[in-house]
Amino acid sequence: MSDRCLLLADAHANMMEAVRGLLEGRFATTVMVADETSLFEAVVRMEPDLVVVDLSLPVSGGVNVVRSLFSRYPGLRVIVLSVHDEQTALSQVLGAGAAGFVLKRTAVVDLPAAVDAVLRGETYVSAALGWQPGE
Repeated sequence: MSDRCLLLADAHANMMEAVRGLLEGRFATTVMVADETSLFEAVVRMEPDLVVVDLSLPVSGGVNVVRSLFSRYPGLRVIVLSVHDEQTALSQVLGAGAAGFVLKRTAVVDLPAAVDAVLRGETYVSAALGWQPGE
């Protein structure tokens, strides 16, 4: 186990628990929040190494949360979880600064790989989206 901190942001407690369980042992500290306000407070307080955020997080929602995170904390590493598999959502999220885009339906397979890639400074997108680096 490392001394790294993970911040999970999803309005659905069951999803957060599943993600936490999936990433068990990879982070010394895991903080879970259910709304945008708590997300920004936790980023300041915890200075996480990685944020995994639901694209549908309440308040601004969608890509706006990612844009806000990067406008305030440009070096932050973010993976977005989503039920949306449209190329538009993927393009917007990556364009806003996220380093990863993982479909919730493939998270069991994709999220651990995404975490490893993003922590190495790489970009990761669920294979089901057919994305290629450089797109």
